[in-house]
Amino acid sequence: MKADYKNWMPKGMVLGTACGTGIALVLYIVFGIAPVLQAGTLRTVLGTIFLVLTILLVVVTIWMFLMYRAFSYNGKRQMSKQNIDGIAAYVNIPDGGKGLDVGCGSAALTIACAKRNPKASLVGIDRWGKEYASFSKKLCENNSKAEGVGNTSFMQGDACKLPFEDETFDAVTSNYVYHNIPSNDRQSILLETLRTLKKGGTFAIHDIMSRARYGDMQAFEKKLRDMGYSEVKLIDTTDGMFMSRFEACWMELSGSTLLVGRK
Repeated sequence: MKADYKNWMPKGMVLGTACGTGIALVLYIVFGIAPVLQAGTLRTVLGTIFLVLTILLVVVTIWMFLMYRAFSYNGKRQMSKQNIDGIAAYVNIPDGGKGLDVGCGSAALTIACAKRNPKASLVGIDRWGKEYASFSKKLCENNSKAEGVGNTSFMQGDACKLPFEDETFDAVTSNYVYHNIPSNDRQSILLETLRTLKKGGTFAIHDIMSRARYGDMQAFEKKLRDMGYSEVKLIDTTDGMFMSRFEACWMELSGSTLLVGRK
């Protein structure tokens, strides 16, 4: 049995877009080239519309395919694995301690942290919505078994209102989750996550923390220090740490930042 961490760019989405491209091309041929309609304004307009649509869908399909290949755990680039291993490297949980992974998806980060901390227990939480139907609690459990990890558990829940008491965990982690949550105040979602962190605990949260999505993160960094957090720092992961500047640009991941620190 081999772990299946899926792909952040779902294969079905890539194939669906490719099919849409094919349909748009057929419609362009039928209404723009083939003599189905007589030459005139209607044929010109329809031909132009379907040609433009075909070109746009070709570009989107190529972009999605490159994203799929870059994030694949089975390919050469394996950016997902690089992200996961890089975040897990910051997580050190005392023996008997507990860690929380918010938005665990297929449990890649939960399992990576569990391997680094075999005498601790890791909890992965996710809502596993229909947008990513291939991700599930069962998949997480199967991946843990495949990796030979026995110190993980998984549950369904909402990152905006976590079902845990304050200061429950010795470490909290997350990877590319919060930017997917519709919100005008993602800093408040971060604070909801961090309230579950014990004093002395470590957090390592990676996401696309652009100003448009998160607001002023430098001010938030200072806010955490004023609240008593120490060693708080924002690390740009688009400058060779997890990806190159070029990759961050074409994959629209500019602003990807790792927020790490201790409480």
